[in-house]
Amino acid sequence: MDMQSDFDRLLFFEHARKTAETTYATDPLDAENLTRWAGALLELSQFQSVSESKKMISDAISKLEEALEVNPQKHDAIWCLGNAYTSHGFLNPDEDEAKIFFDKAAQCFQQAVDADPENELYQKSFEVSSKTSELHAQIHKQGPLQQAMGPGPSTTTSSTKGAKKKSSDLKYDVFGWVILAVGLVAWIGFAKSNMPPPAHPLPR
Repeated sequence: MDMQSDFDRLLFFEHARKTAETTYATDPLDAENLTRWAGALLELSQFQSVSESKKMISDAISKLEEALEVNPQKHDAIWCLGNAYTSHGFLNPDEDEAKIFFDKAAQCFQQAVDADPENELYQKSFEVSSKTSELHAQIHKQGPLQQAMGPGPSTTTSSTKGAKKKSSDLKYDVFGWVILAVGLVAWIGFAKSNMPPPAHPLPR
């Protein structure tokens, strides 16, 4: 992903977050808006430090829980909740604590599949959820996850750049199926609500 497309995504989802926040002020029981808000927060969390990312993911989880209180059958919110738990688990270096989040995520993905058995995205998420603990171990073997989070400095030695690139590539391998899918859902959701599209298409 080049810097321009990352910047465009950042602007788009920040606008999406603010739009959802405004909508929430007038209609706090709009489950669709709460789900879109959470999706935007999950996207924005990828541009933050680990601590800030955790805060955004926790905020997204609370929004999704609100959405499910309004509509317990909203399977896309259940699926997004699974993604939020997955992301939170990967940011937690402790394997046992991470597994708690991964188990919650797997339950959410199973519920989403049960609610919409033909949805390939839900099926894939549930399938990949069985590998999260293994992926978690691989990620944290690479060193501090902080290296893979947020924008890095532009002036570094070539060896540090190589390490950062490897760490960042691994992060995108793991988060890619979660984050890009959530982003696509949020993007479609906001497009339906007549929000202007980003200047450039989201990366696929």
